[in-house]
Amino acid sequence: MPKRSYLDFEQPIAELESRIEALRSMHEGSAVDLSQEIDQLDRKGQQLTRDIYGELTPWQVFKIARHPERPLTLDYIQAIFTDFVELHGDRHYADDMALVGGLARLNGTPCMVLGHQRGADTRERVLRNYGMCKPEGYRKALRLMKTAEKFGLPVFTFVDTMGAYPGIDAEERGQSEAIGRNILEMAQLEVPIITTVIGEGGSGGALGIAVADQMLMLQYAVYSVISPEGCASILWKTSERAQDAAEALGITAPRLKALGLIDKIVNEPVGGAHRDPKQAAASLKRALGDALRQLSDLKPQALLDQRYEKLQSYGRFMDVKAGTGGR
Repeated sequence: MPKRSYLDFEQPIAELESRIEALRSMHEGSAVDLSQEIDQLDRKGQQLTRDIYGELTPWQVFKIARHPERPLTLDYIQAIFTDFVELHGDRHYADDMALVGGLARLNGTPCMVLGHQRGADTRERVLRNYGMCKPEGYRKALRLMKTAEKFGLPVFTFVDTMGAYPGIDAEERGQSEAIGRNILEMAQLEVPIITTVIGEGGSGGALGIAVADQMLMLQYAVYSVISPEGCASILWKTSERAQDAAEALGITAPRLKALGLIDKIVNEPVGGAHRDPKQAAASLKRALGDALRQLSDLKPQALLDQRYEKLQSYGRFMDVKAGTGGR
């Protein structure tokens, strides 16, 4: 069994599962039957995990979203889609490895799928720039989406990035223009767009592929204008208050659903998607299929009108005039 990584608040789970593994090792080489005790501890471990994950703070959810074993875009593509053919390059400058995409099929329906790819280990993370796209990544994404529009294919995007790459070379090649162009073009794309936040959805780096008709979010994913550390550094001049920032930002799926910024929360296995990637992928596949069925019968103009109304609904407020007594 591969060694599992535990977050700080998961230490009680780690200690209990360590005891279970020790008993299993003893059971295999012993004449004494320990199966009943192992089963009892297994049930206790499952209940402990449910209890801990039932009372998570936003900061703890943020840590889960960044868990090193959390499934990535390519993991979901492999588990959910068939006949995936990766397409490369933006036809202007380079092939940004931080963003992957290509043609595929969902339940037999041809589609275009793309998303941020952080990398599964240190070597791949460096290669893929930790999922932080440069302008060529967003231009590659736009090229794939325009190709999908040309052939009438629905687009599925997966968000998982700390944000767009803030380096000098990215700024020199028009980082903000590339993101702004994607937002403009996605708002006008005449095919269904379904976006899922699978891990961390950070700032404009997320928005560059997240203008959608249906916005889905995994249960322990986060979506925010800035990371809690970045927010704390600006407001309090120290990243040590990131936990306070996470509470204030409203980064969790239930909070964003209540605000109307996402359409559906996709439940994860107890303990997070990294505990059971197959179950997580199966749940997401059902949600994506449902979302596509809701959009597939809409004519292009109806789709655009609905998308426009959705975007216009963000950030609405009521202006209460003075002297009305708050009525």
